[in-house]
Amino acid sequence: MKHLIRLALGLFLATSLVGCAVNPVTGKQEIIFDSVAQDIETGKQNYIPSQQSQGGQYVVDPGLTVYVAQVSKKLAAVSDSPNLPYEFVVLNNDVPNAWAMPGGKLAINRGLLIQLEDEAQLAAVMGHEIVHAAARHGASAKSQQMVVGAGALLAGVAVATKKPEYGGLTVGALTVGATAWNSKYSRDHESEADVYGIKYMVKAGYDPQAAVELQELFVRMKDNQAQGWIEGLFASHPASQDRVTANKAEAAKYPKGGARNKEAFQRALSQLRQDKDAYKNYQEAMKSAKAKQYDKALSLVDSSIQQQPRENLFWELKGQLLLQQDKNKEAIAALDKSISSNPNFFRPYIYRGMAYKELGNSNLAERDLVASQRLLPTQEASEELGDIALTKGDRNTAAAYYQHVISGGGEAGERAKAKLQKLQ
Repeated sequence: MKHLIRLALGLFLATSLVGCAVNPVTGKQEIIFDSVAQDIETGKQNYIPSQQSQGGQYVVDPGLTVYVAQVSKKLAAVSDSPNLPYEFVVLNNDVPNAWAMPGGKLAINRGLLIQLEDEAQLAAVMGHEIVHAAARHGASAKSQQMVVGAGALLAGVAVATKKPEYGGLTVGALTVGATAWNSKYSRDHESEADVYGIKYMVKAGYDPQAAVELQELFVRMKDNQAQGWIEGLFASHPASQDRVTANKAEAAKYPKGGARNKEAFQRALSQLRQDKDAYKNYQEAMKSAKAKQYDKALSLVDSSIQQQPRENLFWELKGQLLLQQDKNKEAIAALDKSISSNPNFFRPYIYRGMAYKELGNSNLAERDLVASQRLLPTQEASEELGDIALTKGDRNTAAAYYQHVISGGGEAGERAKAKLQKLQ
C-alpha cells in the first residue's frame, strides 16, 4: 500500500514538474502541458476550419479586415507576448462575437462590429481577446480539463439534413474549434482578459473608458437579444453588472482620456452600415425559410441581393431555397454567384454538388463536394461522395466515406451505418 502511495505521489510530482509554465501576462506559475510551439501549431491547424464553420471571412469590403488588423496589431505589439504569429480576420457572421485561439489567431464577427461606436471600443474587444492568446488561456483551459479528467475535446464535423433546411449544414464541434476553447475559459481567465486588456488599450493610446462601455453594451445586449446571440457571445464571455463595476474600477487606475478615433471607425464601417438593411432582410429570409414560407424568404433574399449583390451568403441562401423547391438549374446559377463572390467558403460547394447530383451529373457533383471537403470536411459531403462512389461501383471508396460519416455520429451517422451494412 505504501509503495502505491509513493508511486502515485511520484507520478503527481513528475506531472507537476512537466506541466508547470509561467503565464506570460501575470508571471504566475500555472499547470500548462503544451509548449508555446504547440499553441502555435494548434492555432495554425484550427484557424481556417473554425472560420469556415462560422460563416467564413467577410469579403464584401476587404478594407474592413485591414482596418481591424491595423488596430489589433497596435495592441498585440504592446502585449506581453508580442512575438506570437498574430492573425486577425472579420467573420461573415450575424452573431455578435469575437474569439481567440492559442498561438494568436483571432476573429471578430461583423455582427459585433456593427454594434460598436468607435475604434476605442474595437480596441477593448480585441485587447481582451489578445490577452486570451498572450496569457495562454487556451492551453491552460485544455490542461485543466485533462487534470479533472474531462477528456479530449470533441472530434469530427457534423452536418445536418439530407435536403438542407435553414440554415442547414449545421457544423458541429471541431477538433479544437474556437467555440471549444472559448467555452472553457474560466471566470479567472475572463477577469484577467478584462484587466490586462485595459492595460494594453492604455499602452496603445486608447481611452480605457471604452472597456467600461463595452461591458455595458454586453449587458444591454444580453437583456434584449435572442437566444442565439446569448449562446454565441455570452456563453464564452458572460456579461454582468459585476464586470461593468470591475472594469470601472480598473479604468479608474489610469489617467482619463485617450484616443477614440470615431471618425476613422465610422469610415471603416461605412459599407457594413450601408448594407445593414440587406443583412436584416437576410436574417428575416432565414426565419421565413425555417417556417417553410419559401416564397416570402425568396422575396426577402432577392431584396438583399438587390441591395448588395457581392454578398456570397445572399446568393447561397437563394440557391438553398431553389434547391429546396427542386429548381436545380436555377439553384446552380445562384450558387455560381455565391462561389464567384467568395470561392474560399465551403458551404455553397456542397449545395451546388447536391444540385448537380440531382441532375445526374455525378462528375461535377463530385468535383464540388471534394472542393468543399478541402475547405472543411463534413458528414454531408462525405455521405454524398460515398453515394456517388457507390453508383460508380467503387465500393472501397464508398465504404471509406461512410466510415467518416459514422465517426461524426447523429442521424447522418446512422444513415451511413445502414448503407455500410448493406454494402458489406
